[in-house]
Amino acid sequence: MNHLIAPSILAADFANLQRDIEMINNSEADWVHVDIMDGMFVPNISFGFPVVAATKRHATKPLDVHLMIVDPDRYLKAFKDAGANGITVHYEACPHLHRTVQAIKELGCRAGVALNPHTPVALLEDIIADLDMVLIMSVNPGFGGQKFIANTYKKLNDLKVLSEKKNPGLFIEVDGGVDQNNVKELLQAGANVLVAGSSVFSSAIPADAIYNLKHP
Repeated sequence: MNHLIAPSILAADFANLQRDIEMINNSEADWVHVDIMDGMFVPNISFGFPVVAATKRHATKPLDVHLMIVDPDRYLKAFKDAGANGITVHYEACPHLHRTVQAIKELGCRAGVALNPHTPVALLEDIIADLDMVLIMSVNPGFGGQKFIANTYKKLNDLKVLSEKKNPGLFIEVDGGVDQNNVKELLQAGANVLVAGSSVFSSAIPADAIYNLKHP
């Protein structure tokens, strides 16, 4: 399948969020990536339900909601109600991951699981067949604009091998430090969904940055 681009609004101008969402609508992006941080699972706080709902009102593309929060089960329905099309939870935050994944699917959302940089792909072996997406964090979660961790390529490769055996239609998403310099390598390693924040919104013409990631 052709790869997808999911610009992260964590890097958008919050005072002009509607403008930036409309830019995404009119670009070659496929999803809108929404990072939810609680100040506990990660050392930063981003935004909650009202901003997700406001984003949904203006977005014409699906909301890809990434929950970097403890005990995400408490809020799955609320994020679905606010407009999430896909919900990704962290492996490290879910002691009953299978139950959490089934709850996301029962809400009618795409179910994803994210792995922090230190978490090996092999831990997903018993659940990968139930997942719609796996998100490989290529930076430590919590802040935008971080340096890309090179071991990500190996993890993407491991995930690709595992998905070919057990779940060939899996979305393999990568998030953190994605830009024009590494996009080809990421795709070759197995990624098929690219999250890009800083490299899109700090660019002079964000829509062109999205186009260049879509057509590397």
